[in-house]
Amino acid sequence: MNFCSHCGQPVRFAIPAGDDRPRYLCDECGTIHYQNPRIVAGTLPVSGSRVLLCRRAIAPRKGYWTLPAGFMENAETTVEAAARETREEACAEVDIHGLYTLINLPHINQVYMIFRADLSGDFDAGPESLEVALFEEHEIPWDALAFPTIERTLHHFFHDRIGGDYPLHISDITPEDRERYFGSA
Repeated sequence: MNFCSHCGQPVRFAIPAGDDRPRYLCDECGTIHYQNPRIVAGTLPVSGSRVLLCRRAIAPRKGYWTLPAGFMENAETTVEAAARETREEACAEVDIHGLYTLINLPHINQVYMIFRADLSGDFDAGPESLEVALFEEHEIPWDALAFPTIERTLHHFFHDRIGGDYPLHISDITPEDRERYFGSA
């Protein structure tokens, strides 16, 4: 950030009085520009023994498979965001059961919230998906998944499905996890 979005004057990056971390500050109008993590909300849609995945039509990771998920919008709940993203990416309606994975990515300022859900009805590729398909566990394109958060969620699901118990899984993706997943490129 170079300029204040309130008055247009240059900003500086410093720790405001009474705070504990640097923020962008405007000395002209006094605005402190707080930047907070973005929430990615989505679903793990299940139909019988199969999971619905979307092949991304957009960057990042175009052509790779993911669960339907995306950034939460203002004025919606996390459940509403997850359902909306599922409609947008998979043209699908779901019955949401509850939060299943909460994955922190502090190095890129994101929090993933994936809800377990039952697919209700048909599905099709939305504008952000090249294709959408149902996969049995052995059919999952593990080497072509878009993000480590999706891989982790799917591993939890297939493990939990054995016992029929689906607890909330909370974890972190570290920069090292990300590098192992994407490589150093």
